[in-house]
Amino acid sequence: MRTPRSCGRRLVVLGLLLPATVALTAGTPAAARQAAPDPVWDRLAACESGGDWQADTGNGYYGGLQIWPPTWREAGGLRYADRPDHAGRRQQITVGEEILRRQGWNAWAWCAREIGVLE
Repeated sequence: MRTPRSCGRRLVVLGLLLPATVALTAGTPAAARQAAPDPVWDRLAACESGGDWQADTGNGYYGGLQIWPPTWREAGGLRYADRPDHAGRRQQITVGEEILRRQGWNAWAWCAREIGVLE
């Protein structure tokens, strides 16, 4: 989604215990196919957008997960809204899970590392 240089507000989250299925498989291809629990998405959004699911900061990325509009379209987001920030939290997570399935946690590389789901 974003390169480290384009990250806006960052929340460094240290010492979090992740569910075993996420923590133990984060570096494997299977992890990209597993749905992540809601608390992981909330931590990712806290890092990406300060937890603002309607974020429109003018950087070209939108919503809580800071999704680029072409990626939103490719992952099926248009069934919910024209842009991520116009969709609800649950809808953004649903699209995020499709992005995760296609691209893995590298789609949110910097923040995924910060929250401990990507090595």
